[in-house]
This record gives sequence, structure tokens and C-alpha cells, in this order.
Amino acid sequence: IFYIFCILFQKTPSEDMEKENVTLLTQFILTGLTHQPEWKIPLFLAFLVMYLITITGNLGLIALIWNDPHLHIPMYLFLGNLAFVDTWLSSTVTPNMLVIFLTESQMISLSECMIQFFSFVVSVTTECFLLATMAYDRYVAICKPLLYPVIMNNALCIRLLVLSFLCGFLHAIIHVGFLFRLTFCNSNIIHHFYCDIMPLLKISCTDSYINYRLVFILAGSIQALTIGTVLISYTFVLFTILKKKSLKGIRKAFSTCGAHLLSVSLYYGPLLFMYVLPASPQASNQDMIDSLFYTVIIPFLNPIIYSLRNKQVLDSLKKALGGKV
Repeated sequence: IFYIFCILFQKTPSEDMEKENVTLLTQFILTGLTHQPEWKIPLFLAFLVMYLITITGNLGLIALIWNDPHLHIPMYLFLGNLAFVDTWLSSTVTPNMLVIFLTESQMISLSECMIQFFSFVVSVTTECFLLATMAYDRYVAICKPLLYPVIMNNALCIRLLVLSFLCGFLHAIIHVGFLFRLTFCNSNIIHHFYCDIMPLLKISCTDSYINYRLVFILAGSIQALTIGTVLISYTFVLFTILKKKSLKGIRKAFSTCGAHLLSVSLYYGPLLFMYVLPASPQASNQDMIDSLFYTVIIPFLNPIIYSLRNKQVLDSLKKALGGKV
């Protein structure tokens, strides 16, 4: 980290001369999803409903896990943290997107842009590691049930959670740190509905080769590690279930694992094409559509996929509602 900041704050004479000859931009315009006025109100209402359901579903799940002692086990500890991160991610992006629907465009300062991008990277990266952790937890529970209480003890669960959030913060610090070495003088229009690194690099008037390399290396490494963990874990889970030759168990395994893998695919797929296999610099519209999946749609779907298909969560919800009635 010390080496990184030494590079960041090192200036050369050529850089100083360039800054004197150009007007540096500190205010940016977010264009949003669409320029067609007839679509703005319907999209605003649709995404507003999705956001309210996302917040209600995820915060309700956290409250349910917190209040029910039967859910104080590693599986639901990880699920509660996933719900928290989904709430964080959705709240970082969606409110600003809703404001843009009601206005022609949205002005945002450089500092606000960096804060939003930092929050976005922390939540997205943490969710990647949480999904991998949850897959490993299911592998231990199903493939090594007798050793599960020994392996997935409280100390290991806390370490895995802390490591997930720590990786998210470190990943965000590195990217934001290297963004501060860039200058913006050609254009202040960001063709996106939130501040992301790719649209910012496209409008930079400083050589951003090192930023692109960092995105490819870091994002590629994180996705390879976490996707690999998810796929290997669920592969072992499926083989273990199939060996039991129980038709009911096989159906349940394919139903549960299939739903989880669908969620993971919808989350990782757009991330892969957005940051590891980026499209052409002109593909701004496709980038925004890809971004919708992991910033809006997945936080909306996760409470349904991971909770409403879970008997223990449903029983706990019935008890909570029945007690109030």
C-alpha cells in the first residue's frame, strides 16, 4: 500500500506542464439509462418498486435471522451478511439512478463520484467472496456432515466474513487510489447511471493503461478464485447427493443448487464481460444493461432464491407473523 501511494503522489515535469495547459474537470454528468422521455416515468416506477422490495426483503431477512435463535448457524450467518451487502450495493446505485429518471441528467462532483465508486467496489467484491464462502459451507454440510460442527466453527466463520469484507475494502482502495492519478479534461459526460471505472477511464485525458491492467488482473483473479470455489463446491455437492440414489434428495439438490447457480451465473456473468472481457469502448449501452444485473436485479432476486425456497426461513417467518397476529 505504501508503494502504491508513493506512485500516486509522484509528479513529473511533463504532468505539471499538461495540467497547466488544460482545464481540469471536477464536475461530471451522468446520462442515465435512457434519453427517451416516454420511458423515464415507467422505468422510474418499475425500479422504485424493485428497490423498495429489495430493501424490505433483505432487511426483513436480517431481522428474521437476528431474532430467531434456530437460525444462528453458519449458513444463515452468511446469508444475513449477503442480505446486508445486497442492501448496501442496491442503495449505492439505485437511488441515484431514480433521480436521473426524473431529471434530464445528474451532476456529480469528482469526490462524490469516487465515494460512490468506492462503495460500489467494496460491496460487489465482498459479495463475490460471500457467495464463494456460502458454497464452501454447503459443501462441508452435505459432503462432510459429521465434521461440519468441527470445521465450520464460530472462529472460522468470523474469519471468513472478516476476510470477505477486508478483500472488498482493499480492492476498492487500490482502484480509487490509481483513479486519483488520472485527469479529466476532454469530456465530463459519463455514459452510465453511476460512477464506474470503465466509463471514467474512457473520458480520461491521462494514459490509463495501468488502470486497465489493474482491472483485468484484480477482477480476473477475484472472479477466477470465487467462481472456481463455487463450481467445485457445488460439483462435489451434486455428486454426493447422486450417490445416495434418493429420488426426493436428488430433486431437492437440483432444485436448490440449480437456483443458487442461476443466481451466481446472473451475478458473475455480467461482471465477467464487464471487467475481464470488456467490449469495445463504444459499447456503453451494453455495459449499462450488464450493470443492471449485478447492481439491481440480483439484490432483488437473492432474498427470493436463498430465503423463500428455504423451509427453515419460511417456518421462522410464519412464527414471527403468527406471534404478531
